[in-house]
Amino acid sequence: MTAIVDVNNVSKSFFTGVIEVKVLKEVSVKIQKGSFSVIFGPSGCGKSTLLHIILGLEKPSSGKIIFLDKDLYQDSDEDDRSEFRKNHIGMVYQQPNWIKSLTVLENVAFPLLLRGAAKAVSLNKAEEIIKTLAMSDWANYVPTELSSGQQQRIALARALVTDPEVIIADEPTGNLDFESGQELMTLMTKLNKQGKTIVMVTHDLEYLSYSTEAIEMFNGKVIDTYNQTDKAKLLKKLSLTRGKRTFKSKKNNDNVN
Repeated sequence: MTAIVDVNNVSKSFFTGVIEVKVLKEVSVKIQKGSFSVIFGPSGCGKSTLLHIILGLEKPSSGKIIFLDKDLYQDSDEDDRSEFRKNHIGMVYQQPNWIKSLTVLENVAFPLLLRGAAKAVSLNKAEEIIKTLAMSDWANYVPTELSSGQQQRIALARALVTDPEVIIADEPTGNLDFESGQELMTLMTKLNKQGKTIVMVTHDLEYLSYSTEAIEMFNGKVIDTYNQTDKAKLLKKLSLTRGKRTFKSKKNNDNVN
């Protein structure tokens, strides 16, 4: 498989006054094309910071991010990275941000309009994507009239409408009930099987079973990765119960809740 994202020896520090806080510590990981990669770990382990660096939103203190053969921070400025995200990445956030004056259909079409597509073309494409996610009946609603689960389906449609190489999901099930979360994960699994590369950050360990690769973070480091053949070892290692998220680092015997 080909690495679509190559995180190479990345560190990130923030300063509080004169105190240096090391959030990421020499992290190296590859996201393979066509994978469903789930980055997991306890709150504060650095996974969201890593995601922001991969997205080009947060410059690392050291190290490189090679994304689709582009060095995100060496070869481009902030405007270039913004254009790169617009053209190559679809985002699904924990809390969707809607343009409240627009309908569901218009919100989904909006990324295409930003890229300069004609309005009729954008709306037709949005309609097609909404239909594939079984949300056509809600196309003319305002997004905030929908349930949380329905809104995340529409957020996924919005991420897909530009046909990006990568879908990046930041805690997409965080505000969903168990059933809605399972439905969203099933949709993303289907997209992955159709060839879409997906990178997802979560602390909900029950969703690791959907991944093709799991990346475990602890205390600012990637401490282990698990492919499909390692899945049995991973599931044995983790306690997967709703509402209780416990795992043990292989390099640290402390339990993290």
